[in-house]
Amino acid sequence: MEKLKRSLTAFIVPVLSILLAFAIGAVIMALLGASPVQALQYLLKGAFGSRANIGTTLSRATPLMFTALCACFAYKCGVFNLGGEGQFIIGSVAACYVALRSGITGPAAAILCLIAGALAGGLWGAVPGALKITRGQNEMIISIMLNYVATLFMGVVYTNWLRDASVPQTEAVPEATQLPRVVTGMRFTWALVIAVAVGLLLYYFLFWTSTGFKLRAVGFNMTASRFNGFPIKRYILTSFIVSGAIAGLGGAAELLGTQLRLINGFGAGYGFDGVAMALIGQLHPIATMLVAVFFAALRTGSTTMQAATGVPTSVSDIIQALVIVFSVAGMALVKLPEFEAFRLRVFGKRGRKEGVKA
Repeated sequence: MEKLKRSLTAFIVPVLSILLAFAIGAVIMALLGASPVQALQYLLKGAFGSRANIGTTLSRATPLMFTALCACFAYKCGVFNLGGEGQFIIGSVAACYVALRSGITGPAAAILCLIAGALAGGLWGAVPGALKITRGQNEMIISIMLNYVATLFMGVVYTNWLRDASVPQTEAVPEATQLPRVVTGMRFTWALVIAVAVGLLLYYFLFWTSTGFKLRAVGFNMTASRFNGFPIKRYILTSFIVSGAIAGLGGAAELLGTQLRLINGFGAGYGFDGVAMALIGQLHPIATMLVAVFFAALRTGSTTMQAATGVPTSVSDIIQALVIVFSVAGMALVKLPEFEAFRLRVFGKRGRKEGVKA
C-alpha cells in the first residue's frame, strides 16, 4: 500500500505540473487576444492532426528519447551525466566518418555506423566517470565542458576533414546506408524503433534484474551499498559508459535517419532537454519516453498554432519551461519532511477510519 501511494504521488506531480503550465499558457494566450481553446486545438492538430503530423512529432521525439534515457540511466546510479549532448554529437561524428569513409554501404554499413556511434558515445561518457572514481572530480562540470569540446570537434570535422566542397557541412550519408522510414508517408524512421527498444530494455534491466537492483541501490544510498560489498566505483563507471553509449547511439541514429549530414547546430540542446525530460518522467524509462513525445508534440504543434491563431511559438516554449519548473519544484516539495508528515497524517487517518468501518 505504501509503495502504491508513493507511485501515485510520483504520477500526480508531473500531471499537475502539465495542467498548471497549460493553465498559465492559456492566460498568456488570452492576454495576446487569442482564444486559448482554439489555440490548443490547433496545437494538438499540428502535432497529431494527420499522418504526416504524427510522423513529424515522432521524428522530433526520437533524439529526445535517446538523451533522456541517457540521463535517466546515469541518475539511477546516483551520478549526474550532463554530457548527453556531447556524447550524442560524438556518436554522430563517428557514424558519419564510418558512413563516408569505410567504403561499405547498405544495411551492414548502417549497423556498423550505429555500433561506432554507441562505442564513441560510451568512450566519451567514460571520461567524467573515470575522473570521478580515480580523482574525485565533479562529474557535472566535466561532462558539461566535454559538450563544448564535442561541439568544437564536430566543427572541425564538417569544416575541414569531411567538408562537402565549399559548403561548411559534410556530404550526405549514402542513401543505401540511411535508416528507412517505418511507415510510408510518415517521417519517423527505424531510429524511433531503436529508441523504444532501448527504453524497454533499460526498464527490464533496472527493474527486473538483480544487477539493475544493485545499480539502483547504489544510486539510492552509496554508503549503505559500499558496506554491503557492492563495487561502487565499477557501477559508477559502468553507468557513465552505458548512458554515453545510449546518447552516442542516438546521435548515430539521428544522423542516419533524419539529418543525414553534420552541419552547424546539429544536436544543439538535446542533452539538457533530455535531463529535464528524465526528471519529469521521474527517472522511469517508459515515462521518460512519453514525456519526450509530449515535448515533441508541443514543438511540432506550435507552428500550426501560430499560423492559425497568431499565438507565437514562444508561448509553447514558455509552457515547456513551466512544466520543467513545476515538475522539479513538485518533486522537491514531496521529498520535504513536512510534506511526508502531512501525507502520513492524511493517509493515516483514512487508514484508521477504514479499519474502524471494517
